[in-house]
Amino acid sequence: MMPNNVTRRDFLAAAGAAVTTVTLSSGAVPIFRNLKEPIRFGLITDLHQDLMHDGEARLDAFLAWSESVDTDCIMQLGDFAYPKEGNRAVIDKFNKARGLHVIGNHDMDAGHTNEQCVNVWGMSHRYYAHDVKGLRVLVLDGNDKGSPTHKGGYAAYVGKEQQEWLQEQLAGHAGPFLIASHQSLCGPWAVDNAIEIQAILSKHADKIAMCINGHDHIDLLQRVDGVCYLHVNSASYQWVGGAHKHNSYPAEIHADHPWIGHTCPYRDSVFAGLTFDPESGTITIEGRASTWVGPSPAELGVDTHADLTNGEEIAPRIRSRHIEKVRS
Repeated sequence: MMPNNVTRRDFLAAAGAAVTTVTLSSGAVPIFRNLKEPIRFGLITDLHQDLMHDGEARLDAFLAWSESVDTDCIMQLGDFAYPKEGNRAVIDKFNKARGLHVIGNHDMDAGHTNEQCVNVWGMSHRYYAHDVKGLRVLVLDGNDKGSPTHKGGYAAYVGKEQQEWLQEQLAGHAGPFLIASHQSLCGPWAVDNAIEIQAILSKHADKIAMCINGHDHIDLLQRVDGVCYLHVNSASYQWVGGAHKHNSYPAEIHADHPWIGHTCPYRDSVFAGLTFDPESGTITIEGRASTWVGPSPAELGVDTHADLTNGEEIAPRIRSRHIEKVRS
């Protein structure tokens, strides 16, 4: 874990990955027109406090970094901690730092509800808007029921009510916008109506700085019809399932936290910084790299998805990236 006296230099050195530059088209030039100064976010997702033995320590590392670099806003992108009294310490730590919440599908495991997440976490609503120094954050709830193509398992859908609200927000505000969700809006495990949501967003691509999500436990940046989608990796692990159950930690940890055996854990907490700079017109992702505890998914023979590569998207890291617009 990162010590409490972590510095920004320490964090950047720990990133350990080359910076990838992605160039935006000239259509993206107006995105930052209403920002007067840089905005720095801290992002963490898929902590899975109720699965991991060291979830609180991973959150502590993120919060220490956030304080050291003076972020303007922090967000957790779902699968955080069950909304129960036993998790009060973790929830209160995050809320004390005035963090924004996104509801994940696993936050409603063990009989918990969407409404409990809103109430116990102290959210204003399950989906909402929040302004940060001229940038409007739109938080979506991808757990809606009613998908006409639902094939079982967890819901992954943005329903009509939210779609109407999203369109009203995008049409009625000059932007720029940061769109946040737990389930991805594009990519290998996107919401059932991803194409429909992408069509809404692409109509306002000149206002959308980026879309961010958790859920997938991968390190991936995609661009669809002028909109960038960042899949933020888990703070904790890659899921491999019961067919590949194994011990990464001492036996007593696995005895107390049996689901860890279904994962390949990351040794350190993985999270990211996200900075929007209106002067240069760039977006900088400050990544963080760790290592596997025990065997990796590749060493276990796990091929997670046909479109993803072990050691690339599936890795214990978030890569640093520098996204530039093309000046007109």
